[in-house]
Amino acid sequence: MTEPARPIAGDDRIIRESGIDARVAAIVMPVLRAIGFRLVRVRLFGQNGLTLQIMAEREDGTMTVEDCEEVSRAVSPALDVEDPIEKAYHLEVSSPGIDRPLVRKSDFATWTGHLVKAETSILVADRKRFRGRIVAADADSVLIERDQAAYGEEPTVRVPYDAIAEARLVLTDDLIRAALTKDKKARQEAKRRRGEPDQADDDTEQDE
Repeated sequence: MTEPARPIAGDDRIIRESGIDARVAAIVMPVLRAIGFRLVRVRLFGQNGLTLQIMAEREDGTMTVEDCEEVSRAVSPALDVEDPIEKAYHLEVSSPGIDRPLVRKSDFATWTGHLVKAETSILVADRKRFRGRIVAADADSVLIERDQAAYGEEPTVRVPYDAIAEARLVLTDDLIRAALTKDKKARQEAKRRRGEPDQADDDTEQDE
């Protein structure tokens, strides 16, 4: 059994990798920080050969195709030098997606009100798997309103962050709308910071 990795300096994630994935994370995190990105997840899996998936995003949660290409160009040399994976592999850099993994305390706070699936490493309220709406997230735990509470169960359960092994959002129409709105605002803010015109405003003027 692989021992869990020790926290990496500067890593505020509550869900981290182990084994080879952890070694890769330790290599790429400083590179990502230097170019304005943060790590979401590293996963090495084998389907018709090995694929190393590095999931990343900007601090505002956005991740474009161009961003993926930039990250790939930045981390590839570091991985070549450190060579943490003995066999040949394909590097895949991706965004977290809409039904994204939740790996930071801030992720749970950001997506309060949306459905989440979570799995814990220990029993919490006699369960290890939970599905429900995020009601609140504080410094130590997340409060989940169960999607379908069994007979005798409390409708809400408080899950400590240090018990969470894996968590991700559940794809719903509400989540899609919220994610698209959040992404649009972040992109517009980024354009304003760069002094570029807001294309959405231009389109509105042309439609009138």
